[in-house]
Amino acid sequence: MCLNRIVYNGVTRKNLVNNILLEGITMKKDYGNKQVYFVGGGIASLAGAAYLIRDCHFKGENIHILEGMHILGGSNDGMGTPEDGFVCRGGRMLNEETYENFWELFSSIPSIEHEGMSVTDEILAFDHAHPTHANARLINKDGEVLDVMSMGFDKEDQMAMGKLLLTPEEKLDHLKISDWFGPHFFETNFWYMWQTTFAFQKWSSLFEFQRYMFRMIFEFSRIQTLEGVTRTPYNQYESIILPMKAYLDDHGVDFTIKCTVTDLDFKEGEGITVTTIHYQDQDGDGIIRLQEDDICIVTNGCMTDGATLGDLYTPAPLKPEHPISGDLWANIAAKKSGLGDPKPFFGNAEETNWESFTVTMKGNKLLKMIEKYSRNVPGSGALMTFKDSSWLMSMVVAAQPHFKAQTADETIFWGYALHTNKVGDYVKKPMRDCTGEEMLIELLHHLHFDEEMDEIMKDVVNVIPCMMPYIISQFQPRAMTDRPQVVPEGSTNLAMISQFVEIPEDMVFTEEFSVRAARIAVYTLMGLDKKICPVTPHRYDVRTLLKALNTCYR
Repeated sequence: MCLNRIVYNGVTRKNLVNNILLEGITMKKDYGNKQVYFVGGGIASLAGAAYLIRDCHFKGENIHILEGMHILGGSNDGMGTPEDGFVCRGGRMLNEETYENFWELFSSIPSIEHEGMSVTDEILAFDHAHPTHANARLINKDGEVLDVMSMGFDKEDQMAMGKLLLTPEEKLDHLKISDWFGPHFFETNFWYMWQTTFAFQKWSSLFEFQRYMFRMIFEFSRIQTLEGVTRTPYNQYESIILPMKAYLDDHGVDFTIKCTVTDLDFKEGEGITVTTIHYQDQDGDGIIRLQEDDICIVTNGCMTDGATLGDLYTPAPLKPEHPISGDLWANIAAKKSGLGDPKPFFGNAEETNWESFTVTMKGNKLLKMIEKYSRNVPGSGALMTFKDSSWLMSMVVAAQPHFKAQTADETIFWGYALHTNKVGDYVKKPMRDCTGEEMLIELLHHLHFDEEMDEIMKDVVNVIPCMMPYIISQFQPRAMTDRPQVVPEGSTNLAMISQFVEIPEDMVFTEEFSVRAARIAVYTLMGLDKKICPVTPHRYDVRTLLKALNTCYR
């Protein structure tokens, strides 16, 4: 892990100079009236602002974060009340071994719960006290917990996997996973577990699947227990975003919410220089004119764009018409070459959607039943997947409480399904047409809690469905050039940070990818000669490779 901690207080000038020489950190400098504008208020923009303050000694009041929603955090969300129920649109898995820049950054962000403790130390301490070891990873239609020690590969699957790991990624443009593997592969224990852990589909990019195999190869040998999942004390909005927001507030960062950036203007001629930011807010259309030294860092795509919520008696509608960040990306990509192409990612909501549901209950009757069934206490079991479910439904029971506002007599869990267009096995409707109540009923039937159904339903506070039309759009088949570089060639003041930029060897759909992109953007545009934690080369570790090979033949 790359933890470059530098202490500035209480050190001699000589030691400080040595630290500067060793770490490549520049001394504090006067940036004059230079302004930095972040488009989007997700974790990437917040991380970028933190790097500006911590490593560039940039004034917080000259950092501006423009967010279209009423709240910061992007896809790291969590909200609700005890009366109306709580909701997490999704769970963003953390991982101790591979989130190199994430842990390094948050080691310098103070906890808002424990004085003198960093967010990194807080999360890892909590996770180590609540280790994951799933005992009910796959469940069949009869409610039986399956033995998943064997991955279920046949010779053809093993050969295809081996060949994939030896194929240069440059040869995988536009290929789907189903273009590489035969039908048997998609019936294996491995596929059901890997698919639902990371939300791949058969038609997802083979390129991204290969990167996951390399980046998470040490998880391959423990995919059946999900021991590599790192837990946060609460939902990720409260455990990650709120401490970051507090840190940035302390430094005077300017946050502008309910402000949607719609377009950028560029200086005429060669090169890429942003001159104007166009936005819409409650007062109508507006512009921000950039001065010569100003910087613009854009979230060029958001996987939760177009997300909608329902409730216990109302479905969450599928509304794929207006992916706001995708529209912005399309607008600027049409003006300058080298800014990628959003069409492969935001062009087919039928392939890129899935739906989640968050259940708030009075008391712990249902959670106790699930604990007995799964042999996992809340927070220790990770995903339970109902492999024969037509929706391909999974559920997660986090450690309680999962929200700070949760009352002592409330419990919360979360679930999701990948096939929202399929008719349910018990509720005879497509998932996307179901209310929260109907989703819970479908789940309880898969758990075979039929006899206790009426008693369980009496304890329901709310079940909030969330439809996300572009949640796995970053996995769509693509060419390498469809994703822009973090700092495009020829750019003087523009960077792009999101799950839709190109970072060699790293994997999308992770917090680490967003933080790494932000770090690259800030260090490059600010001319900072400081180390960025590299991708850990687990795939070159002999012991890890042997474990993975052994798993293939179990």
